[in-house]
Amino acid sequence: MLHYTTYLLKPEAEWVTFVHGAGGSSTIWYKQIKDFKQHFNVLLLDLRGHGKSKEATYVDKLKRYNIELIGDEVVEVLNHLNITKTHFVGISLGTIIVREISERYPDLTSSMILGGAVMKLNIRGQLLMRVADAVKSFVPYLLLYKILAFIIMPRPNHKESRSLFINEAKKLYQKEFIKWFGLTARINPLLKLFRLNDSGIPTLYLMGAEDHMFLPSITKLVEHHMYSKLIVVPDCGHVVNVDRPKSFNTISIDFLKNFNTIF
Repeated sequence: MLHYTTYLLKPEAEWVTFVHGAGGSSTIWYKQIKDFKQHFNVLLLDLRGHGKSKEATYVDKLKRYNIELIGDEVVEVLNHLNITKTHFVGISLGTIIVREISERYPDLTSSMILGGAVMKLNIRGQLLMRVADAVKSFVPYLLLYKILAFIIMPRPNHKESRSLFINEAKKLYQKEFIKWFGLTARINPLLKLFRLNDSGIPTLYLMGAEDHMFLPSITKLVEHHMYSKLIVVPDCGHVVNVDRPKSFNTISIDFLKNFNTIF
């Protein structure tokens, strides 16, 4: 089972489950815990191969990963804790995992907050992924990750986010990085499905104004999804919860408390 941490407010309180992105861990939510645990029961978890869910006997079971597998491992933790309904908060690649869980387990999902959401790779992003996929077996993974981090989060005010993800990525194994990278290279058909289908679940897309690779596609998506709302945070890059934690927390908590009146 994935490693997890809980903060229990009270048994009857609603749950919020945080899902980090590739190369990160549950530690990326350290600026959210204090605010969220005042209102909700909080569940943090480390995806396979990340954080404290990276024991060799655990991550070497499969040669290739898929989004459904990752999602089911998150649901396994929820079942273990007898959580029958939860809000999900995801960041970057974690937004894809959250969205996939909502597709197969809609009754489990109260609402979704998708920060730095990845729902389409633009031409530049697709080219970048193809090049990186071609060299991933012989270029040191940390160098490749640093290059990707600088391309996605290029500005000086994104430095903290870049550093956090690069430092977490240092804890990955080379083989683990290749598995996760292979996963991202195969997600285009799934992302197309998500863009076409409105989940019917209240969803807040929380994007940085400087998230040049992913914001344009989310702007178009919310125009056609009745149950989706977009809030763009100024002076902010891809990793909204790190770049602008106060805004992220205030906006997110307000959404979770009032989403029934929004849609």
